[in-house]
Amino acid sequence: MGDVEKALQTFYSMKLKDIMPSIPSMPIVTADSPIVDVLKLLRTRHHVWVVNNRDEMKLEGVIRYLDVLSILLPPENTKARLGNISTVFKSILGGAEKASDVMERNVMTIDENATVMDALTKMRRYKVQILAIVDENNVLEGEISLRLLIDEFLRLMRVGGVQWLQNGSSSPLE
Repeated sequence: MGDVEKALQTFYSMKLKDIMPSIPSMPIVTADSPIVDVLKLLRTRHHVWVVNNRDEMKLEGVIRYLDVLSILLPPENTKARLGNISTVFKSILGGAEKASDVMERNVMTIDENATVMDALTKMRRYKVQILAIVDENNVLEGEISLRLLIDEFLRLMRVGGVQWLQNGSSSPLE
């Protein structure tokens, strides 16, 4: 087995709890946070987690960068489809004032003891790039994103003393 294959096997079997970022480094707001606070975070982040409060940290939802379009557009510019009428009310002009008014409630989650392979499989199956890591009580413990997984894979490649070339082969680092 080559160096790249060995790195991939190690990568796939890693536990998410070993690579997830710490809670203080994550973009988190409470359900009652003003939309302005959410927008401030979304200037530099691709998502914001919404929790019930800072003490319990129960995950309530997520607000993604692209959700800002629904927040900023007036309700008449939002196409309401059957089953998706709630997007009309996610606009500031439609009455949205706090994070809970605009968040997506159906958040893809995963356990901290899941492996990288589990996370990659779930991301692909549900076409998402980020998963909330929660415990059995739905308490937010961390996150795992495709970007973090890419960083971790590249870190493994450097640690292994292998440079991964574009054609998929590997060579020792000079």
